Amino acid sequence: EKAVNLKKDLAEMQEWMTQAEEEYLEKDFEYKSPEELENAVEEMKRAKEDVLQKEVRVKILKDNIKMLATKVPSSGQDLATELNVVLENYQLLCNRIRGKCHTLEEVWSCWIELLQYLELETAWLNNLEERVQMTGNLPDKLDAVNDALESLESVLRHPADNRTQIRELGQTLIDGGILDDIISEKLEAFNARYEELSHLAVSRQITLEQQLQTMRETDHMLQVLQENLGDLDRQLTSYLTDRIDAFQIPQEAQ
Repeated sequence: EKAVNLKKDLAEMQEWMTQAEEEYLEKDFEYKSPEELENAVEEMKRAKEDVLQKEVRVKILKDNIKMLATKVPSSGQDLATELNVVLENYQLLCNRIRGKCHTLEEVWSCWIELLQYLELETAWLNNLEERVQMTGNLPDKLDAVNDALESLESVLRHPADNRTQIRELGQTLIDGGILDDIISEKLEAFNARYEELSHLAVSRQITLEQQLQTMRETDHMLQVLQENLGDLDRQLTSYLTDRIDAFQIPQEAQ
């Protein structure tokens, strides 16, 4: 009777493993929204816990069959053969579910990381847009133009590492058919805004550089003119002081 019960337990265990494999491993999943992906991750975590909890039952079956084998070798030998098959299938099921759970967790982590990088780069784009707008109505002063140019250039020196991560993470998920529509839409919007603002910022940078160069040249010319006028003023003052007749001094002084 004990052998019959153990045989029944082995059959039930094998049936449960078959159902678990069909439910968790053979279904075709499509992750078209973050909610679907998150639900799949949570489901696989529960599946992993469920499978691992059966380890106690498997150990009890193994111990009972070993005990029976010592008492009734013939019956125990037959059950031991069936047990080995169940143990092998159980271990395979555990490994596959662990593997799928790990994969889904990695995918979810990849999605969260992508969102974080997009948030960082969007904040940088907002800052860049603000700096560009600040260069629109500058006072006609060399210091103001120079400060605006340095401020804009400091933002433009932003490293490209984050954008590289966005591109690689997005492509990895899209290649796996995971959230591909949502990610493609997000990347398209981000890239379009990045290209537009980058071109605008570089164009404004060139304009400011040209404006700054012109102002410096004008300042230099005014400085030279001021110095020349100063020299002339001093020369004329000396002529007047010495009461020199206008016709006795150089033509330019007259």
